[in-house]
Amino acid sequence: MSSSKLVRPVQNAARISIVTPSYNQGKYIERTIQSVLSQEVRGLEYAVIDGGSEDETTSILKRYEDRLFWISERDRGPSDAINKGFRRSSGSVLGWLSSDDVYYPGALKTVLEFFEEKPDVDVLYGDAYHIDENDEVIEKYPTEDWSWTRLHDRCFISQPAAFFRRSLFDEYGPLEVGFRCMDYEYWLRLGKNRVRFAHLPQILAATRLHKEAFTLAGRLAGHKEINGFTRRHLSRTPDQWLFNYAHAIAEAKGYDRRRPFSFISTLVVYSLYAAFHWNKSVTPNMARVLSAWIREHLVSEFRRA
Repeated sequence: MSSSKLVRPVQNAARISIVTPSYNQGKYIERTIQSVLSQEVRGLEYAVIDGGSEDETTSILKRYEDRLFWISERDRGPSDAINKGFRRSSGSVLGWLSSDDVYYPGALKTVLEFFEEKPDVDVLYGDAYHIDENDEVIEKYPTEDWSWTRLHDRCFISQPAAFFRRSLFDEYGPLEVGFRCMDYEYWLRLGKNRVRFAHLPQILAATRLHKEAFTLAGRLAGHKEINGFTRRHLSRTPDQWLFNYAHAIAEAKGYDRRRPFSFISTLVVYSLYAAFHWNKSVTPNMARVLSAWIREHLVSEFRRA
């Protein structure tokens, strides 16, 4: 069943369009909505694309339907919802904000001013925090200045603090449907095409960390996904992501450094497995790292004996 608040056509396109994908996040979504609607910018267009929530989400959306567009219907996940929102939007600048994340005051004004002053920049990303269920800051997201080669090894762009020009969505396509790490895949896709990124060292947003957001199974699935699309975009999956995958396996099996033999053995075996599975070979760098891990473990065991 679908519900929606239809909006009247506008004569001029919006300056910025924000999309929130949602599903059963009634506990947090009102804070997300308020963080968007409280932004003091002219030409803001906001859409919440809900996947058919069965909690209080739709009743919350109805309270704001004079200020945003929303629909509630089954979809194929967050990427599908975001793509729907972008396709029906009109803003020249796009961004998406998950239903448990928030913008900080002045964020969108800062973004629009930056894009107006830097017409050659295609993607802007700022700094962000990780926050808890009560909006308290846990830590700062490890953002870095732009580097295409560094992006191969880690996603240093915080998604809620990232915005891009509509022309990119039109030229390079929508987000991959079904992906958990669709933001990282998109940044790699754009970077490979020499799109110009810029880092603004200013806190713009926050990602909420809570027990419903992350599971070991989800983390492992995410690493498999990353290994696949990094190989597609970069020809080879970088060693760092293969090591990350092996660490996720060790964690899923309940191994850590307090059980050094099981921990190191698992890392070595699954790093090699991942290298042959995704790359069909082991790089000299991986061989050196694995050898160092084994030597370190043997020396530690010898001293302990």
